[in-house]
Amino acid sequence: MRVGFIRLEPDRLAEGSILIFETEPRMPGIPATTFTSAEPRSSAGTFDICALIPVLAFAYSSVIQPLIYFSFPPSPGLQGLLESRTENRVFWPALAAVTLAVVAQRMSRSRRPAFPPNIIGLGAYFAFAGASAAWALKPEFTIVRFVQEAMVLTAVVLPALLSRPSADILRGVFLCFAVGVILNVLLIPGGYATLAQYGATLVDIGYQGYFSGKNLLGEFAAIAFLLSVHELLHAGHRRALGIIVAVAAVVLIFHSNSKTALGLALVAPVLAALTLLIAKTSRMAPVLILAAMVLCYYLFCQLAGFSTSRIAYLLTGDSSFTGRTTIWSFSETEIAQRPLLGWGYQSFWLVGADAPSVTEAPGWVKGMPNSHNGYYDAILELGYVGLAFLVVFLVTTVHVIGRVMNYDYKRAWILLSVALFVMIYNFLETLWLRAFDVSWVVFVLVTVEAARYWRRSQLSMPTYQPAPTRPVRFGRSRSTWRPRLGVRF
Repeated sequence: MRVGFIRLEPDRLAEGSILIFETEPRMPGIPATTFTSAEPRSSAGTFDICALIPVLAFAYSSVIQPLIYFSFPPSPGLQGLLESRTENRVFWPALAAVTLAVVAQRMSRSRRPAFPPNIIGLGAYFAFAGASAAWALKPEFTIVRFVQEAMVLTAVVLPALLSRPSADILRGVFLCFAVGVILNVLLIPGGYATLAQYGATLVDIGYQGYFSGKNLLGEFAAIAFLLSVHELLHAGHRRALGIIVAVAAVVLIFHSNSKTALGLALVAPVLAALTLLIAKTSRMAPVLILAAMVLCYYLFCQLAGFSTSRIAYLLTGDSSFTGRTTIWSFSETEIAQRPLLGWGYQSFWLVGADAPSVTEAPGWVKGMPNSHNGYYDAILELGYVGLAFLVVFLVTTVHVIGRVMNYDYKRAWILLSVALFVMIYNFLETLWLRAFDVSWVVFVLVTVEAARYWRRSQLSMPTYQPAPTRPVRFGRSRSTWRPRLGVRF
């Protein structure tokens, strides 16, 4: 005969306590078994404001704010990029204030959240960006933009870490993408296009929808496509909606004429699946596999004399990456002037007519808002020290996503797919620590979503743990049942 009992603590159960169920045999000498599960009590149908806040922040960045800019466009040129919008000055401080109030209330009733390595890496990278105000070219711009980024990270990171384990934040992000994709498809008959000037002629280079440029729409539609493929792995209405959004996203990618977005939308999920498959079979960390792939690619290019410019020429017929190589050459020149700590966080581009980006840049480069390369801008603004902080953040993010694979393989695949898309896309656009940029907010959400699985990946699945064998005693056996109360963490 076996007697079972459960150790509970009611006031902590809703916060994801671990339930321990033990069975002890009546006869001595037979090992007992312990089954451990970290699955929280089902909270289906309950409202979790901590899960809603990050989704609301993303909805504003991806749908609401672009629609406001679409209806009430800013001034043309650099003046429009420097303008401070009233809606941003109202929305983000209000959301940050609500977030801090909700977080304070949640932390007063439960344990403080654990911070996985990728969140610590993000915090260190962000803190160094703030510290750069001490040596920035224009400290006032650094401080203002640092505060903007702080409000965005506050609204995304803290509440997501404190949300209930059952909350599906990624599902809410997909629904925001679905709304944005449908709206942009409905705007296609309006013919909203990005116009580029070639000599004295304006040329239609792609459809931009309600975004300010066709590349923004391309990256938005590409990430929407990736999330749609993940929805196809589920049954019922989720799969049906995933098919609709996937088809609409492909239509937008082709209308935007964004070749980079199209290529990465195909390459990123395949590369993520291959990485996780090798990691699963070889029992290696995905971050090590990706590092090996990068090393092999570098060695191949060195030995074969194959450069990225040649690859671009073979794929698009343009080895300059649409003029980006000219911007990168200028950025390298400016990096050489302040290689260690850089010019300060967002204190180089768009900081006035007397900035080096205007006074020293050649020709049309004077009008650029950034280097069109997130890694060049990381060095330009924060030096090689800042680049090291960024690399640590990215490496730890991939490592934490690898831990998600132990809990949910499909979730790990979509997180790694989106992460790789953004990391590779940063070689052609600047996205790192850009407060209101859609792709940056998506990357932060991926980072936090992986962090939510950091501890659950080990504790959520039932495990078998043999209890110590009791010594065999001669004589009459006694009952071994002893009731105990408490919770094991």
